[in-house]
Amino acid sequence: MPWFAPGRAALGALALLLALPAPAAPPAAPQTVCTITVNSADEKDSLRRHLSESRWRFVELVERGRPDWLASACRAGVRCDVLVISGHYDGANEFFSDRLETQEYLPVTELERVSCSASCPGLFERLKEVYLFGCNTLNPSPQSSASAEVVRSLVREGHSPKEARRQLQALNAAQGESSRERMRQIFKGVPVIYGFSSAAPVGPIAGATLERYLRSGGAADVARGHPSGRLLGYFAPFAMTAASGMTEQDPAIAARRDMCQFADERRSDAARLGFVHELLQRHVGEVRLQLERIQRLMAGLDAEARRTPAVARALATIAQDRAARDRFLAYTRGADEPPVRVRLVNLAHALGWLDADQRWQELALMLGELLERSRLDVPEVGLACSLNEEGDLDGAFGRRGAATVGGDDAAHAAVRACLGSSEARARVLEALVGRSEAEVRVAQAYLRQRPIEDAAELRRVADSIAAMPAGEAQVRALETLGRHYVADRAVLDRLTRLYAETPSPAVQNAIAGILIRADRSGVADTDLARLLREHRRPAPGGGDSLVEALIERLPTP
Repeated sequence: MPWFAPGRAALGALALLLALPAPAAPPAAPQTVCTITVNSADEKDSLRRHLSESRWRFVELVERGRPDWLASACRAGVRCDVLVISGHYDGANEFFSDRLETQEYLPVTELERVSCSASCPGLFERLKEVYLFGCNTLNPSPQSSASAEVVRSLVREGHSPKEARRQLQALNAAQGESSRERMRQIFKGVPVIYGFSSAAPVGPIAGATLERYLRSGGAADVARGHPSGRLLGYFAPFAMTAASGMTEQDPAIAARRDMCQFADERRSDAARLGFVHELLQRHVGEVRLQLERIQRLMAGLDAEARRTPAVARALATIAQDRAARDRFLAYTRGADEPPVRVRLVNLAHALGWLDADQRWQELALMLGELLERSRLDVPEVGLACSLNEEGDLDGAFGRRGAATVGGDDAAHAAVRACLGSSEARARVLEALVGRSEAEVRVAQAYLRQRPIEDAAELRRVADSIAAMPAGEAQVRALETLGRHYVADRAVLDRLTRLYAETPSPAVQNAIAGILIRADRSGVADTDLARLLREHRRPAPGGGDSLVEALIERLPTP
């Protein structure tokens, strides 16, 4: 028998208490959807329409007209549960807009800074989902492959070609040389990252697809921490895919640590240079894959920073490392792509391994090897002209033991012309009025870099173009001439005579394009208008729009 027996009144009170409803749980705090809208707002608007205001709040991180908008969000203590980035993605460096009035863009390096630095812990640390509405945001293919040159370097070191290819594959995987791995590094620990393995739908289509998904009940899947098969199904025609952010157990986590050595703003310039020296002790292929980050670091070191004792010591330590220098230069000379080789030569110069004269010699050696190739085209012409923009490589193949090599086709001649050869320039100008479309294309590329500035040369070219048979080749040559601001009266007179003589409406249209941009101060407008009207050839399909535009600008005779 119990020692206490409750009375009837106590039992009634107990029953009353049990009948009372339990106190209501406090409402859950709203979760935050952070949006970075650098192009269309279609995706953001769709989510806003279907996510309840009682459970979700939206914060747009972009502040129009403010360049430090992401840093501003960090200072405001914004904490994101979901992140939506909407913008075109160039596959490597930034999200951007196709709207001329929009100045904002999102560099991937800024995402790396936020991810690696303690200055903004709340922005990414509690993310459950990230939506990347941009092309190739989760493309698994390496974006800056150094394949051929890395393999050749490994073979020179004694590895078999098969083993060299295996090591290259492991190196690319370990260093995160794809958009997919780069986003996984940035959004470390995030359970779900949505993106596209190839072309993404444009904003209105993406917004409409997202709208259908949310109307079907998709709102319940948002921020649940695992991929939504329903969302992936709706976006299946556009190659949407999902990934998760790296964890400390990920096999490629070392690549993220390397990235943060550059991106963490708490690290000093001297500490970053110390890491560069550490990289230089590894296989040069790893330096190659980090080339852009190293170049960005070196470019940011102004004269004042270089005078800082810690930075000066770090730079001196690298400059004195002869073994690293020899490995790096051997790799540089074996680089297959000339633009990459130029970047490597410039980095060797920045690291103190090449003085100005030695840099010149390395570039001359590369250009000599380039001219030995049987086939050159527009990119090689552009490279040679840009390297010699200041004229310091003029005569590179007549001095210091560098021989004049290469064929007599327009591309080889254009490379030599970029390096100061007047004979080669004459050959390129001949190509401009030739029948070969490929050679005309090369001549156009050369003249964009080295336009005609001598009046006598311009007259000779105009006469040669006027003597060509009417046709597409003559039109292309005229279009090239039209890129020059023509002010010479003799050239203008020759062009107006050609307009009157040619049977081709396309040639007339090309001449009109030149005259629209030309300095016509020495030409009587009424006479020109009369000539244009009297000799105008009817164009099939109304294709003489430039002729019409020019006539409209001139007074009626």
